[in-house]
Amino acid sequence: MLSRISPPRLRHALLALGVGGLLGWHASSQAALTLSTTRIVYEGDRRGTSLIVANPGKDIFAVQAWVNTVHDDTTTAVPFVVTPHLFRLDPTKQQQVQINGLPNELPADRESLFYFNVQEIPQIDPAHKNVLAIALRTRIKLFYRPTALKSGPAHIQNALKWSLVQMDGKTQLAVDNPTPYHVTFAGLRLLAKADKQNIPTVDMVAPLSRQHYTLPRRLTGPLQVEFTTLNDYGGSSPALTLPVAGNE
Repeated sequence: MLSRISPPRLRHALLALGVGGLLGWHASSQAALTLSTTRIVYEGDRRGTSLIVANPGKDIFAVQAWVNTVHDDTTTAVPFVVTPHLFRLDPTKQQQVQINGLPNELPADRESLFYFNVQEIPQIDPAHKNVLAIALRTRIKLFYRPTALKSGPAHIQNALKWSLVQMDGKTQLAVDNPTPYHVTFAGLRLLAKADKQNIPTVDMVAPLSRQHYTLPRRLTGPLQVEFTTLNDYGGSSPALTLPVAGNE
């Protein structure tokens, strides 16, 4: 019977087979395997959800799937079971992976964030002993949305509050998220009367929290922020422009 192999044990297993393997996580666009979605929303009133792992290439892979936390460890317990968690995927084939929830004490008034992982393990060719085998990992967000959140995240962009704040002697752009949903930005930039600047490396803002962004340079005058966000399906929202407080 196959059992789940944690990433450290997987590394040891590959080395025991004489494989000089490298383990790392990559965006799905860089991996050989593809997923049917770029993010997962697990509704609290459902018993489970699923997605498709596909192999569009010509190689055979062993595939390991699991859910973990933002800390990306193998010790923190998570309230999800992945089935199957270890399987073979032949060329041009696909596999449905089921994610079932367990009894939990997650917050009922806001979303909780987890990550779904897929590790692809290439087949070892005995005829090529000195070939480097690389096991790539795809990691996507899994949002647990409790039953109490019936309205959904539509129009949450309008509830965000933007301001300029001083931190460690530097001016930063702050966003306050008063909603129970995570907000992932697809694009973000500051607008002045005759100037604008893109904000690079934009982190997601968690529910009922504040996030800060470093400004490449200071803009003067009344400011606005223009941004787009990702929806439940990974698509971008229409651009929205809101005022920035604290910049008079």
